[in-house]
Amino acid sequence: MPARKIDIADGRAALAAVAAGDAPRPALATAVRYLLQLLDEKAPGNSVEVRVPPFGAVQVVQGPRHTRGTPPNVIETDAATWIALATGELTWADAVAAGRVLASGTRADLADLLPLRP
Repeated sequence: MPARKIDIADGRAALAAVAAGDAPRPALATAVRYLLQLLDEKAPGNSVEVRVPPFGAVQVVQGPRHTRGTPPNVIETDAATWIALATGELTWADAVAAGRVLASGTRADLADLLPLRP
């Protein structure tokens, strides 16, 4: 989880900039981190690590706690895919089928948690 919580207004402004197209890199980073923050609020826990390099990562979903090394349940995707998934522009199944999401582990499935509807 980011050290600083992103304000709702800042998060929504970043998402609006991304939706408008050609958002500057700081706005893209804020949008990604804001959506990761919303996921953490919706599904707190430590059993699944969601990575959106280079902008952020968060551990979510109740279950066995992971503390060292590579987590057993990892989801990784790029910023554009993460934003599309989190906002409902792309379904989990379609993203996985298209190879836009790498998911490993028995708990690495966010289909029931997405979209976030910020």
